[in-house]
Parts: sequence; C-alpha cells; structure tokens
Amino acid sequence: MAHALFVASFSLLLTKLSTGQREVTVQKGPLYRAEGYPVSIGCNVTGHQGPSEQHFQWSVYLPTAPDREIQIISTKDAAFSYAVYAQRVQSRDIYLHRAQGNSVFLHISKLQTKDTGEYECHTLNTDEKYYGSYSAKTNLTVIPDTLSATMQCQTVNKQEGEPLELTCEASKATAHHTHLSVTWYLMQPGESGQPTAIISLSKDFMLTPGPSYTERFAAGDVRLDKLGVTTFRLSIGRLQPSDQGQLFCEAAEWIQDPDETWISITKKQTDQTTLRVQPAVRDLQVRITDESTSAEGKPLELVCLVTGSGQDPQLQVDWLLSGNEIAHFDAGGVLDLKKDYKNRASQGQLQFSKLSPTAFSLKIFSTGPEDEGAYSCAVTEAVRTPRGSWQVLQRKLSPVSQVHLKEPAARSVVVSSQQQAVWEGQPLTLLCQAGGTESPLSVSWWRTLQDQATPVLVAGIGQDGTVQLGASTGGNTRLDKVNWATFRLEITSTTVTESGVYECRVSEGTRKQAGQLHWAHNISVTVKSLKSSLQVSLMSRQPKVKLTDTFDLSCIVGDTYSGLALPFTVTWQFQPAKSPVFHQLLQITHNGTIQWGDFLPQFPKKTKVSQSSYRSQLLIHDSTMEETGMYQCKVEVYDGNSLHTNNPARASATSHPLKISVTLPESKLCVNASSQVQEISINSNTVIECSILSQHTRNLQLAIAWYFAPISTHTSWLKILEMDQTNVVKYGAEFRTPQRKQKFHIAKVSQNLFRLHILSVEDSDQGEYYCAVEEWLLTTNDTWQKLGGKKSGQTKLQLKPTGSKVRISRVYRTENATEHGNVDIHCSLEGSGAPTSLYSVTWFWRREDGRLHMLAHLQHNGLLEFGDEGRRRHLQCYRSSPTDFVLKLHRVEKEDAGMYWCSVAEWQLQGHPSKWVNQASDESQSMVLTVLSAEPTFQARICSSAPLLYFLVVCPIVLSGLLLILLLCLYQKARKLSRWSLSAQKERALWVGMKQGGGGTPGRREDEEADECS
Repeated sequence: MAHALFVASFSLLLTKLSTGQREVTVQKGPLYRAEGYPVSIGCNVTGHQGPSEQHFQWSVYLPTAPDREIQIISTKDAAFSYAVYAQRVQSRDIYLHRAQGNSVFLHISKLQTKDTGEYECHTLNTDEKYYGSYSAKTNLTVIPDTLSATMQCQTVNKQEGEPLELTCEASKATAHHTHLSVTWYLMQPGESGQPTAIISLSKDFMLTPGPSYTERFAAGDVRLDKLGVTTFRLSIGRLQPSDQGQLFCEAAEWIQDPDETWISITKKQTDQTTLRVQPAVRDLQVRITDESTSAEGKPLELVCLVTGSGQDPQLQVDWLLSGNEIAHFDAGGVLDLKKDYKNRASQGQLQFSKLSPTAFSLKIFSTGPEDEGAYSCAVTEAVRTPRGSWQVLQRKLSPVSQVHLKEPAARSVVVSSQQQAVWEGQPLTLLCQAGGTESPLSVSWWRTLQDQATPVLVAGIGQDGTVQLGASTGGNTRLDKVNWATFRLEITSTTVTESGVYECRVSEGTRKQAGQLHWAHNISVTVKSLKSSLQVSLMSRQPKVKLTDTFDLSCIVGDTYSGLALPFTVTWQFQPAKSPVFHQLLQITHNGTIQWGDFLPQFPKKTKVSQSSYRSQLLIHDSTMEETGMYQCKVEVYDGNSLHTNNPARASATSHPLKISVTLPESKLCVNASSQVQEISINSNTVIECSILSQHTRNLQLAIAWYFAPISTHTSWLKILEMDQTNVVKYGAEFRTPQRKQKFHIAKVSQNLFRLHILSVEDSDQGEYYCAVEEWLLTTNDTWQKLGGKKSGQTKLQLKPTGSKVRISRVYRTENATEHGNVDIHCSLEGSGAPTSLYSVTWFWRREDGRLHMLAHLQHNGLLEFGDEGRRRHLQCYRSSPTDFVLKLHRVEKEDAGMYWCSVAEWQLQGHPSKWVNQASDESQSMVLTVLSAEPTFQARICSSAPLLYFLVVCPIVLSGLLLILLLCLYQKARKLSRWSLSAQKERALWVGMKQGGGGTPGRREDEEADECS
C-alpha cells in the first residue's frame, strides 16, 4: 500500500515536469525508511532527444566517503555494479523497474543500515549536444525498527449473544515524527489467505469497520477504543457464530515524506487469540395457513409461518407440492423458482413473497387443475460466516395442506358484431358477452377458415388481463376486457385471409389448463377483397387534339368503391408513339404530394392536376407532337395500417391504354397566285411583291423563299434567297457571291407583304420569279412545326429592247470521242457583232444522270472562272476568233459523256460614269458527247485474255516435251538395230568357219545358204 501511494505521488510529480532541455528528476529527499523493510525511489528524464526509451544508472555516495561514487545498478550494463552490491543485484534484493520509457524505480527489498547515503540517478546522453541536466540526487536515511505489537495468546469460549473484549499493546520509539495505525482481523477456521478485517484505527485516527461488520458497527455492536498511549481494545457486544476463529491485531508505523505523502515504513502483527462461539439452541415451529377448497379460476394464497426463532433469524424456505420443490427462498431473501413456476410467475399467474422474517407467502391468482395437491414448506435456520458462506443450524418441515378445486357453474355466451362483411383493410370489432355470476374469466378467440375444419387460435386473455396472440396472428389484432363479462376482439386492418367463423370460448380457469370446462358461441365474418373489386377506367373528351390545344385525361375508380374512405395513390404513365414501354409522368400520393417524372421535362410546367374522391384528372395545355401516344393510370389503394408501417398497397389496378393523337392544325395560308409581267429598262431597279391574302388566326411565323428561272430551256428553278421563320436570310448556292447578294435582297413590308428588290437589272436577270410561303408554329418545347406552304403566281421579268441582240449558231449535233482522247466543243456567233461590244461565254454540262454543272466562265474582261476546281486541269476555254469560242476537254473519260452547251452575253459601256452592262444573251443548241472505249492493241488483247495467255505460255513447253520424248525413242530404236546387226555378223562368221572345216554335208549347206539368201 505504501508503494502504491509512492507511485501515485511520483506520477503526479512527472506530470508537473515540462519539456524542453534535458532534465533529470528524482524523488525529493531526505527519505526515512526502517531497517529490514523495502524502499522505492523514482527517477525521470524529460526534454531528451533520441529514442523514447532512455537508459539509467544508479550510484550511491556513503556518509563514510561522500566524494566516492559507488555504482549500484544500470539498465544498460549488467556489469555496472561494484562488488559490494553485485551479490544483492544478482539475488534481486536490488533491482530496477521501468515504469515508462523515460522513468524507472530503484527497488531495495530489505534495507540495511549501511544503505544510508546520497543516491544519484544518471542518464546516458542521446542528444545531439549536451544541453540540460543528466543526473539528480536524493538522500536516504535507514532508521532502526522500533515498532512493537503484543497480545496475550489465549483461547476464549463464549455463548452466542455474549460480549467479548480483547486488548492489544502497540508502541514505537522512533526519533522522527511518525503515526501509528491499528487493525483487528479474524481468521476463520479452515480458511487460508487474507483474513477478514473487523475494525481499524487509521493513521489519521479514523475508525473504519470491515465490510462484514459495517452493519454491526453502525449498530454499536462492534467498537475499537484506545486506552492510554499504547493500549487498543476490541469490543463485540453480542457474539455471533460467525465470529468464531483466530483474532489478532496489526500495527503499522507511518512517516510523511517531503512531498507530503504518508508512507508505511514498518508493520507488526500480534499473537492470535482463539475464539469459540457456541450457537444458541432454538426449536422452530412451522405451519401453513390455507383455504382447503377453491373454485377453478379463483385466487389462492398459502402462508408459511415460523415460530420459536430467535431475534433477527436467518431462515431458508422451500415450498413443496406433492413432495417436489417448486420454490426456494435463501436466507438473504433471494427467490429461485422451478422452470414451470418461473414461467407462470413471469406471466403474473402466481407470486412468492416474504411477508416478514418469519412469514412466507404463495399466491396463485387463478387456480387450475395443476394447482391441486399437497402443499408443505421446509424451513432451515442458518448463520452466515464472515467469508459469506452459510452454516446450517436446524431444518423443520410443516404439516401437509391439501388443496381441492370446485367445479364452476354453467354460463351463457353471445358473440355480436355491427357488421359481418367488411372491406379489406377496414377494422373489424367482435364482442363476446358472458352471462352468470361475476367471477374472473378467461377468454380465447378462435377462427375456422372456410376450407378448413380445425380452428386456429387468434388471441386469448387470462383472468389477470394478460393477452396472448396466436402464432399466425398479426400485430394489428387487439383483445381487451370491457368489463368482467364483456371482451372485445378488434382487428384494426383486416385481410382477405381473415374471413371465416370466429368463436369465443369463455372459461373460469386459466388459458393453459388442459381439458378445462368452457362455453362458446360463434359468428361468420366475410372480408371483401379490394383487389378483385378494384376497377379503373381512363377517358378523355378530346382523344384527337390539335397542336398547342388543350386536352384532358380522367382516371376514375369504379362504383364498387363508393363510400370507402381509403387513401389511394395514382400514377400516370405514358408510352410514346414509337416506344415499347411506358414511362412515368407523375405520381399523386395519398397525401396529395406530386412527384413528377423526368421523361417529358416540359410536362410539369403546363399540366394542371386535380384529384377528388376516387377521381384524378390532368389538364394539359399547349400540346406538342411529343405527347402523341398511349396514356394509362395506375391506382394503388392503401389502408391506415399500411401508411403507418410503410407496407405495400392493399390493392392496385391499371386502366386500359388510351391513345391521344396530337395533329397539326390545318393551314389557312393563301398567297396571291396571279401572274404578271414586268418590262423594265436595262440597268434599272425593280421590286417583285409576294402578297399574303389569308393565314391562320394564331400568331404563326412565315418563311419566304424566292425562286428564279432564267430564260433558258436548260436551267431549272434556282433559289435566290430565303428568309426563315426566325427572320434569318440565306442565299441560294448560285447567289452567294458578293455581287449577287448586293443585287438581290428581301424586305418585309408588313405581316402580309414581302418584297424582292433587284438592283441594276441585267440581261441575265430576265426570267420567271415566284415566292414560296410556309407557315410555321413554335411549340412550347421550342420546336418548330411546319403547317403548310403555298406558291405565288409567277412574275416574268424582261428588258425593254435596246437594238442589240446576240445570235448563236443553233446546230444540234452529236460527237463521238474515244476514251482518253481530246474533244473540242465550239460555240460560234452569227455575224461579227458590234465593234464596241465585248462578249462573255459560260459553258454548261448536263450529265447522263441529269445533274447540271457550270464548267467554265470566260468573262468579257478576259478573266476565266471554273465551276469545279477539281476539273480545271481537264478543261481549256479560249476564243479562237472574235466570234468563235472553244471548250477543250483533255483525256475524256466515260463519265464525261452528256450534253454540253454555251451561253454568250454581250456587254457595252453605258452611263456616266461608264459601266459595262449586259445588253443581250443567247444560248447555243446542246451538243451530245458520247465517249467510246479505246481500241485495244494486240498485246493488250493477249494480256486481257487469260485462256489465250495460258495457251501461249503452256503450249511451247508441252511441244518441247513431246519432241524430247520422240528423240529419246528414236535413239533407243537405233541402239537396238545396231546390236541386232552385230549379232547377225557374228553368226555368219561362225557358219563360215564350220564350212571351211568340212564338218557338214553339201545338201545342208546349200539349204542354209538358200535360207541365208532368202
């Protein structure tokens, strides 16, 4: 304990140290400790660098040599100790205990007188440089042990309830200021370990009882008195059997260190006194007060009474039924029940209680057949030992008390309900009324389904009001007791599966009593399905609506739901014309919240939603083409229970799809279609009007386009310019040059009148003009829809005669050209023309597929322009004479076939200042060009024919092979003839030799010669 106090004080010291430079601190001295007892001195370092775990070395400077350092122990070097301390270090009489990485304690287990001295704690340097303190010192003085504690060793025999007094002598002779503490202990027989504290006088002169003697100390039964300077007396007024054992006292001497901490420096125990306590003898009497008979379902109470016990008895009680233990009370009043009775007690059916120290009660609130039998109680008297165990003194069993139950009288039962048919989700209330005399009743409700014969428990209520729900009963079922005879079953939110026959069973016993007598009555209940009765229809007064008009949609729930105040949610869905799926437009929840979908972004801005009882309506303004498609509505019906528990809808149904067609409004555009002719002077300005006679009453926008057809049989209508519905002007492909844009421009005079201005009219501007007008409608989603279009009448623009006219030779001709060859196309004027005139020529080409191309334009000032720069290297345009123009085509291809013609314009200087003006123009007759394939050469024909090429290559090889085979055959034939001739010569030579030798007859030789000749 003294060491713990020192550690706490030293830890407090550590918290006060600041960080910074290295600082070593030890416990403040001087310290005084008694010889033969331990000491602990702490050392701490702060503000250091390097590792968190520092090393420490302890040394001592003895009074006999105060300047001589004697090394004791080190955390780093095991050989650090001098010989005088080495043995004590090895035997762990002196050792170091590391509290943290930067703090240690020096422990000396048994102090000696020679240990007095100045102790130094030194830390090894781990810093980059020396900065701060690296050691600290404190003084330790070892004083003699002068404490003395004595008590007479004796054996004391006492009776329970008698008093006891024991005295202890404790003294000290220390020269320093110290305090004394005294504690009395009890060591019970047969026990080892720590003794039990009875009472103590602390160093601060405070009396403190032990945990087992707190109540007796408060009652004045246990005391500790100081008699004089050294005598301490223990007094126990009334002994108990638990006080038996070995008693002794312990004295401790305390000294206060400089840090104001009190430390125990010595401790002594006296000899032990043996105390024997004889328990008092008592004869207990146990009996049960009971009611021998009780009606089933009625309450029953049995009381176990104990007499003949002493004052404040410690009793243990066991309740027995037919010899079997059902409950147990220990001496501390703790109740232990057997399993069945524990369940019944938890349900409030019975109660065991301790009415007084000698009275114990068993109360059954509603008796049943299982409660019949022979009841008895067994009482055990015991005393508690100081260690907490119980010592049995005696045990007594009460006489048997027999309990019988009476049969209940018959009762009438009636089940009623305000309505026997309810809608799914609506509440259902059933009342069960019992007749007869008033008494506690148990009621259970049972349901039999239409296709089943076995009833199922719905709910039950006991005599004590405890409600039990059936295994298949949901949380929306409630059962309560209106009065003693009326019981109400309420299903707050019904389902279809809860249809059937409901039976109420009334009994005077508990619900769990098997085979109990009961009375019953039933009623049939039908729960109508919401889903099978839910019908939804969708209608509209305008299934066909004009663009930007308003249309409505009405979602109506069928009449079968009339009168039902059930919340419902409506979901509107839309399927576009070319989509296979429906998309959610909006959802109107049961509480009126509208959740818009994101399929048609503009839909929420122009839709009015209204909803009443079983009817939801949409009013859609400014309809667009995107809203053409199929619409349907889905209705989900809830009940109150579903809304509060976030359960799914009770029923849902979807209407039939309804097609809404959004069409364009009819165009009412009418444009002035009368034709007219304008004849103006060359180089003057003119205006052509486009007049709108009628149009739609809506605020529609018009798009105007002007077209021009020059006086030519070869040129189709050309777009001059157009002004679209947003008033943006765009020029046609042939009128995008700066000169053309400056010549033609449009002006909007009013909503019904547009004009085309033509400046400095030239000969090339002669032709037919007309305007095309279109009506456009801007929808709410910022898209343009074209309603219709009309064309005006044609205005013919021609120049007044000027006396000058260009004539081109109009000779229709055809020309065939060979592929990859050159072609010259001529354009000649009839006559020499005016000497003051210049001429420009434009060459045109219409391909065989009908496409028209401007090939080249040779201006009157000699500048040459090409219509397609890609064809520039294949074309050459020049004037061969003052009245002849030539277009030369280089290396014609098959695709160059078609019709070619030229247009020649005459230019003269006019006006002040002078300006070249187009006086007249004319076009030539078309020349039809046919491009023939080039005649192939002999080598090309051979290379182009694969069979012929193969023949010419393979045939010589085959012929050479056949000739070689023939030569080989002739060679072999010649060799055979030569061998045969040589053989014949040898044979003749043989026959000649035989003839010369005379070996044959004349006749035979003649025959052989004849054969040979032959």
